[in-house]
Amino acid sequence: MAAPAPESEFTHRVDVRYLEVDQQGVVFNMWYLAHFDDAMTAWLAHRGVPYQQLFAAGLDVQLVHTEVDWRGAVGFGDDLTIGVSLAAIGRTSLTLDLRARRDGTEVVTGRTVYVVVATDGGGKRPIPDWLRAALGE
Repeated sequence: MAAPAPESEFTHRVDVRYLEVDQQGVVFNMWYLAHFDDAMTAWLAHRGVPYQQLFAAGLDVQLVHTEVDWRGAVGFGDDLTIGVSLAAIGRTSLTLDLRARRDGTEVVTGRTVYVVVATDGGGKRPIPDWLRAALGE
């Protein structure tokens, strides 16, 4: 995979809902994957590629690998932001680095690999030039 050109991190704000907090009083771990995916969608739109444009081109992205590391906890009502940056881009995949921050302090990090797929069920597809350009390659 080629390393992309450096870019500034995109930040997406998350409202931590009461239903996301477990009996320990912190966000239950699986919600971070939902927050990361939501931040990825907002990042794509920020890069000029709203999901509707992907769909219109017959494309989607599918999560194929993710890693998550916890360093701290987030509770109901905390100020949570997710930072998104492009870590790598391949022929059919893109890798994102994600950073969850509570009141500016990094509490959870992730790295997720998405593969571009056809919406007709035809499997993975090469990343088209227009999408590569929008992603910042």
